[in-house]
Amino acid sequence: MNIVITGGAGFLGVRLARELLKQETLSLAGSPAQTITRITLVDRAAPPADLAADSRVHAMEGDLNALLEPDNTAAPVVAEGTSLIFHLAAAVSGECEADFDLGMRSNLDATRALLQACRELKAAPTLVFASSLAVFGNSPEQPLPEVITDTTLPTPQNSYGIQKFIGEQLVADYSRKGFVRGRNVRLMTVSVRPGKPNGAASSFLSGMIREPLAGVRAVCPVAPETPVALSSPGHTIDGLIRAAEASDTQWGARTAINLPALKTTAGEMAAALARVAGKEVAGLIDWQPDPLIANIVTSWPAHIRAERAASLGLLPEQSFDDIIRAYLRENPYAVKPPQR
Repeated sequence: MNIVITGGAGFLGVRLARELLKQETLSLAGSPAQTITRITLVDRAAPPADLAADSRVHAMEGDLNALLEPDNTAAPVVAEGTSLIFHLAAAVSGECEADFDLGMRSNLDATRALLQACRELKAAPTLVFASSLAVFGNSPEQPLPEVITDTTLPTPQNSYGIQKFIGEQLVADYSRKGFVRGRNVRLMTVSVRPGKPNGAASSFLSGMIREPLAGVRAVCPVAPETPVALSSPGHTIDGLIRAAEASDTQWGARTAINLPALKTTAGEMAAALARVAGKEVAGLIDWQPDPLIANIVTSWPAHIRAERAASLGLLPEQSFDDIIRAYLRENPYAVKPPQR
């Protein structure tokens, strides 16, 4: 089986590739398990050394839009024989608000170009599209219901959410026409992400845990009572893979599914950090309101009822304490005593 991962050198792309290589086989859309023979990682950056050294991995570096241009003379992103595509590449929420053209190019133009490339193939591949919780937004004119379900009408309130929702509809229509087998998956905010902060408005939801564990002060730009919906990196990867594995009957409608989420608050996250790592570590969080970030984050829902995901065997974590402990197990060298 040949698999393509756009955004393949990013955090989720790398973790997804490692998991697929580890399991070695995949049962695609309910079919018998096939051996994973090739994974193409498409990204502006090179993949980490362990992936680059694997003979099953092929790295394709460059701008996705440029690589998908019809007159591009390089190898195609999606070649004949490609069975599965995970489309993770995107500009994130804060970037899209700051640079409208960047968001439209990265999140809308690239998605349509990728779908067009799939359309040219002789056999329709399965395409798992990483959408976002940001397709739901609260506004005075159209307030969100208290609980978000798989049938709640998306009402995005920022460019990123709008671009992701348009992407969902494109995938659904290309699926309806038989060009791809589309699987739209709405990811929750992923916490705790290792590494450096990114341009997402929700980046602090990892930083307020990651940085204190590394002995560094961190800023939380929202009030402690701000509710959020979170998923661990591991559960997020499980959701993406399960979307590829589910049969058409199990998957159901072409509309997107919401991945399961743990409902918590920024204050409860800090309390969990204190329980797991100690009050001194949690004391490294500085509560400094940022109205711009707060307006984006508070427009997102926090209570998700993911019934379609549950029918596929996907459930949320039981507590944020568990998410922090998982981060500590996976990233022991990222933990240091508080700096004096």
